[in-house]
Amino acid sequence: MKLQAASKKEISRIALGTLVCDGIMVAALFLLSEFGIGTFSLPRILLGAACGSLVAIANFTILCLTVQDAVEIESKKKMKQKFQLSYNLRLIVQAVWVVAAFLIPQVHFVAGAAPILFPNVVILFLQIRGKLVSDDGKAPPAQPEAKATEQDEEDDHPGPFEV
Repeated sequence: MKLQAASKKEISRIALGTLVCDGIMVAALFLLSEFGIGTFSLPRILLGAACGSLVAIANFTILCLTVQDAVEIESKKKMKQKFQLSYNLRLIVQAVWVVAAFLIPQVHFVAGAAPILFPNVVILFLQIRGKLVSDDGKAPPAQPEAKATEQDEEDDHPGPFEV
């Protein structure tokens, strides 16, 4: 599947923001080492930051592809299954990376695991700054909440640990 232009733009924004967060993280790890908290090994930190950022950006890209693909699905149940499968697989990939970052001695664990959170930080930053806007430069209008219909089932409303 090919990425749409809007998805490419968002992925590039997330990638750039993740790289900025990587720089801040490296500086913070250096400052902590200057105060005697941990050791600063630049090659280990850069390897961890690069690999962790790659996992985070790939995760966001897969999310974009899943959303693009799911929009074409007519059945609400099949769409939900597709999102759930994508969520579970992306979560497993992230967990495997965090365990690998812990087990691989050439990778700084914090520098490898922290970038997984950076896309969330970037999205939050963009929301606070009001930069999540449409192409015409206007913020997307708030959608009124639709009232629940009798067709909604309890399993259509995921709990706090479901998507």
